[in-house]
Amino acid sequence: MSREILTVVEVVSNEKGVSREAIFEAMEQALVAATKKKFYEHDEVDLRVSIDRKTGEYDTFRVWTVVADEDHEMPGLQDAISDLDPTKWKIGDVREEQIPSIEFGRIAAQIAKQVIVQKIREAERAMVADEYAERVGELIYGEVKKQTKDGFIIDLGNNAEGYLAREEMIPREVLRAKQRVTAILFSVNRDGRGAQLLLSRSRPEMLIALMRKEVPEISEEIIEIKGAARQPGVRAKIAVKTNDHRIDAVGACIGMRGTRIQAVQQELEGERIDVVIWSDDPAQYIASALEPADVSGIVLDEDAHSADIIFAASDQLARAIGTQGQNVRLASELTGYRLDMMLEDEYRARQQSESQQYVDLFIQRLEIEEDLATALVELGFTSLEEVAFVPAETFHEIEGLDDDTIAALQARAKDAALADELLQQESIQDPSEELLALEGLDRDLAFNLAAHGIVTVDDLADQAVGDLEDLGVDTATAGKLIMKARESWFN
Repeated sequence: MSREILTVVEVVSNEKGVSREAIFEAMEQALVAATKKKFYEHDEVDLRVSIDRKTGEYDTFRVWTVVADEDHEMPGLQDAISDLDPTKWKIGDVREEQIPSIEFGRIAAQIAKQVIVQKIREAERAMVADEYAERVGELIYGEVKKQTKDGFIIDLGNNAEGYLAREEMIPREVLRAKQRVTAILFSVNRDGRGAQLLLSRSRPEMLIALMRKEVPEISEEIIEIKGAARQPGVRAKIAVKTNDHRIDAVGACIGMRGTRIQAVQQELEGERIDVVIWSDDPAQYIASALEPADVSGIVLDEDAHSADIIFAASDQLARAIGTQGQNVRLASELTGYRLDMMLEDEYRARQQSESQQYVDLFIQRLEIEEDLATALVELGFTSLEEVAFVPAETFHEIEGLDDDTIAALQARAKDAALADELLQQESIQDPSEELLALEGLDRDLAFNLAAHGIVTVDDLADQAVGDLEDLGVDTATAGKLIMKARESWFN
């Protein structure tokens, strides 16, 4: 039987391209399974088979793990430390005892075949994964092999298959058997389950890869792509920057008579593509992203990553928003800013309302006249903390304030700000035990959430991703935490 084992290993290794060691390991697993089936079918035991790689001879061992007496719950798999010689054994050791080996007969051969086939599949998957791992983000070309319930299997050649899920397709596009398909490889799944090479035609990376293919200046890095946003099959925006000021980035991307951009649009089922000039000035970048609308003014809040966009006329506002909000939605996704669109009259009214709120705050909390409160707001003050801690010279721009008045004003502001801080701390609740125990949520973040009123798991489940982003949580983490908190909704 030892010679038979060596023969099987040699033949399978040569025919299937699987390493000899992988086949030996599969044979050992098969012999373990066959031994359990024959002698220990109803017992919980741990076995090990060791095959000599040169002779094919093999030995079988029964295995126990040494544990503390209080942990001795599975006698078939464990030895209590008190039952062994303490000079030879310690907790955590593995004790083995050789037992008779079964022959490599029909049952062992059948199990070995199953294990070997599985090993071959795993090896083939690993080979495909290794081949395509460095091609993530590239365009992949294939042929539709067959349709599944939720997508299409794409034959990529050389025994490799990609999976194009319906949600990764351009809406309303139709694929047929044998049809040639271009897609982006966005992920390689190394796990043993599910599709391995995951393809997409709807992601921004698809647009970027197609532009790189059609515009030589991008491949040569004369023009740089800084970002892209898509509503697949409808409209997209791509931001570009030239590294050579003699080159018109937009003109190069569009091509003579639009030939380059039309080739990309044709591949994307007629998707309209806006080429936007990137700028390191956020306001300029946002204005470019909102074209063809004419922006009258932009007020940025870089800390909150938001911007108020002001328009002089309603037709420009409508153009900026676009059909069903396409233009502003894509511009927001492209720039990374939350965009609030409004007309000049609306913006002035809001500013006046906000200014009056600050005036009322200073009148009430600092016990000052309306004229002085208005002067503080006009000087740019919007909080008690600002009044309390800016340099005293800042107030010299307000007529009629001497140093003593300034000192008294700042002292009142400090007292009022401190009182607000103490009141806020008293109202803050600690996070619930359930929230602290939530998988993926660390303690510091839990207390940060509680400080903003998110005290329980249900509170967290009620949040949107954007709410947590406002608290400094990155998008991926926010999504995972919210979905984890919502698990109880589906149980």
